[in-house]
Amino acid sequence: MATRANEQDEATGRPQTAATKGERTRARLIAAARTLLAGESAGRFTTRNVAALCEVSHGMCHYHFRDRTDLIVAVVEDLRPEWITPLERAVDEPGDFAERAERVVTLLARPESPDLAHLHSALHWLALNDDRVRTALDQEYRRWRSCFTRLFHVLADERDDGPDAIALGDAFAAAVDGLAALQSLDPQVDADVVLRTLMAALTARPA
Repeated sequence: MATRANEQDEATGRPQTAATKGERTRARLIAAARTLLAGESAGRFTTRNVAALCEVSHGMCHYHFRDRTDLIVAVVEDLRPEWITPLERAVDEPGDFAERAERVVTLLARPESPDLAHLHSALHWLALNDDRVRTALDQEYRRWRSCFTRLFHVLADERDDGPDAIALGDAFAAAVDGLAALQSLDPQVDADVVLRTLMAALTARPA
């Protein structure tokens, strides 16, 4: 039987250090937390249930996360590469406004995975009664909204009339958020048509 000193990392086949093993356990706990939050048991979310799903001791869960809220905040941060990072890339990669706007609309028109949609709903519900979760979620949404402001700053720099990038960015972000809620009720809503219509209306030059 392998000892602690010569345990192998399943992904690399190299000896697994204590730090690496700890990182992998932490990642497994976050993944288990996401599974519970995205499922029907979100209302009964506890560190004990997460530990059981992850097949580690309850004490191990609290070794990595101080409390239930600490774990939920880690889930909030873990979602960033799935919904904020791609948007940042679409906005910040080289190109004029039209090219960047096309990348953004194409990205946003893709259907959100059911698990991600359920996770966001669960996190919003948890944020109603937990200030730390609400603060963490607000920080992520501020980062998300800033992408639209940067996008419209590109338009302002290209034009002489200089539209208000902050106002346009906030308006577009609010519409995108509302569209997601609408699609959760009516999947037949054509997000691509809605987003392109909105973008054309917001960027039209004054008569």
